[in-house]
Amino acid sequence: MKHTINRTLYQYWDELRGSRIAPNRSEIDPGRIRTLLGDTFILEAIDKDTYRYRLAGTRLCSTHCRELKSRNFLRGWGDQDREAMATMLAAITEDGAAAVLGIDGHTERNHVLKMEMLLLPLQVPGEGRSRILGACAYFERPYWLGLHPILNQSISSLRLIWPDERPHFIASSNESRSPVPMMPRTNPMTGHISGHMAGSFEGTIVPPALMSAARQVRHLTVIDGGKA
Repeated sequence: MKHTINRTLYQYWDELRGSRIAPNRSEIDPGRIRTLLGDTFILEAIDKDTYRYRLAGTRLCSTHCRELKSRNFLRGWGDQDREAMATMLAAITEDGAAAVLGIDGHTERNHVLKMEMLLLPLQVPGEGRSRILGACAYFERPYWLGLHPILNQSISSLRLIWPDERPHFIASSNESRSPVPMMPRTNPMTGHISGHMAGSFEGTIVPPALMSAARQVRHLTVIDGGKA
């Protein structure tokens, strides 16, 4: 994570959840993150094609020159990015992943705004992880910001982070199976590699021999293997 806003929000979320996969929505205290509120938002998972803004910060809405509340988060992405985003959102709500994305916002005048987005699961009693806490912050404020709306967005980078070092559906499955091999884990705060498990699939190359044995589990491709 490069942006201070996202690092601060991740630390707050991680502190709240403790040993759980995700904290409850009701535990989020706006007063604790008041300096971040302008850049934060909460999504509600309606179905696989609809993730509705329940709340959106004033600075975020100003960046887009529109009120985002009640809009579908998946609007305004190209076909491939929309599909990647939908798969990532499913990994967050179903498997307890977190995600960090590099985002390019595009205006009608071909201006490009470089942003970093963080997405974190939230639990709602009786509904499961049906909410997502997010933040999206730009690195530099251009002169045109707030005058020309962001009409569409594209993904420049995408990284899933497993705070507990492995997807929930794998951790809760039969532990006698060999673990799913992953790349070395990247610390979301520093970007440094540590440990033996990873949440980063960005730029990962999987040997064809392993891909031939891969199996599909819901929205993820699982490769069985061991230390070898």
